Amino acid sequence: MDFLTDEKLVIVGAAGMIGSNMAQTAAMMRLTPNICLYDTYAPGLEGVVEEMYHCGFKGINFTFTSDIATAFKDAKYIVSSGGAARKAGMTREDLLKGNAQIAEQLGKDIRSYCPDVKHVVVVFNPADITGLVTLIYSGLKPSQVSTLAALDSTRLRSELSKYFHIPADEIVNSRTYGGHGEQMAVFASTTTVAGQPLSEIIGTKALPTQEWEEMRQRVVQGGKNIIDLRGRSSFQSPAYLSIEMIAAAMGGKPFTWPVGTYVDNGNYNHIMMAMETTVDKNGVTVHPVSGTPEEKKELDQSYLHLCKLRDEVIQLGIIPPISKWKEINPNL
Repeated sequence: MDFLTDEKLVIVGAAGMIGSNMAQTAAMMRLTPNICLYDTYAPGLEGVVEEMYHCGFKGINFTFTSDIATAFKDAKYIVSSGGAARKAGMTREDLLKGNAQIAEQLGKDIRSYCPDVKHVVVVFNPADITGLVTLIYSGLKPSQVSTLAALDSTRLRSELSKYFHIPADEIVNSRTYGGHGEQMAVFASTTTVAGQPLSEIIGTKALPTQEWEEMRQRVVQGGKNIIDLRGRSSFQSPAYLSIEMIAAAMGGKPFTWPVGTYVDNGNYNHIMMAMETTVDKNGVTVHPVSGTPEEKKELDQSYLHLCKLRDEVIQLGIIPPISKWKEINPNL
C-alpha cells in the first residue's frame, strides 16, 4: 500500500511529545506498515498507541512495548528521543551526564538486540554527544548513525524569511555547522536570499550588521525561545525533521539539510558534529564545508567546545579514552 518499506521502524521515547509526534508523522508519511513504539512509561505509551488507532491510518500495524528486547527484535530503523527533555533555564549541555548514560545503554541495546539495524537517528540532547556515545557502543558504521542538527539551519531560514517578508523557499542553502548548541557556527556565505548572496546583503541598508548579529543570536537561542513561548521544549519540528531523516535512509527523498555525523578527517577528529551531508539509502555521506575564514574559525571554536564535552564524558567514565574506541567499535 505505497509504503517506502515494510521493514520495522522503532520509535524510542514514544510516550513523550517528540516521540508521539514522530509516530504520527511516520504514519502520515507512510514510511512502513511496521511501526513499533517503545517507552519505559507504559501508561503513556498505551495512550499514544490508542491515539494512533483513533487516527484511522490504513494498513499500519502499530505495536508497542516497554521491553527493549521485544522492541528492537528485527528492527531495521530506529529513531530515539528517549532522553530527558530540556526545561526552562537549562542548556542542552546541562543534560550531558544523564542523557549520555541513556545513550550508552541505547548503543548497547542496539548491539545486543538488532545488530543488523540499517540506520539510527538520535534526537535527544546534547545530540552531538549522545549520538557519539550511541555510535561507539552500537558497533555500527559512522554512516549508519546520525543526529538531528537540521533544526538550526531551518531556524536560520525561518529568521531570514520573516525578516525579508518572503517565502521560506526563497531562502536557499541556509546553514549552521558544528555543535547543536549555543556554540554552533552560523554561516552566511552559503545562503542566498531571493537569488542574492546573503553575504552581499549583510552590512547594507537591507540588513545592517547589528541586525544580522541579533538574528544570529535568535537562531542560536531558537530552542530557548520555544521554551519561553510555549513553556516546554520543541517537539513538532524535531519530530518532523528526524522522520524526514529516517525516511531518506529508507530510500525516500534524500535529506540534504546538515545532520550530525561522525567526523575524523584530520581537521576535526573523533567527534560527532553537524556537517554538510546527504542522507539516503546508503546512510550519511559527508561533503566539504565551504565558508569564509571567519566562519571556519567559528566552526573550529564549535568543534573545540564539543571536544570539551566529549572529554568530560570520558572523565565521567561513560565512554573510554579515544585510544580504546576501536576495541569497542572496530568501524571507528
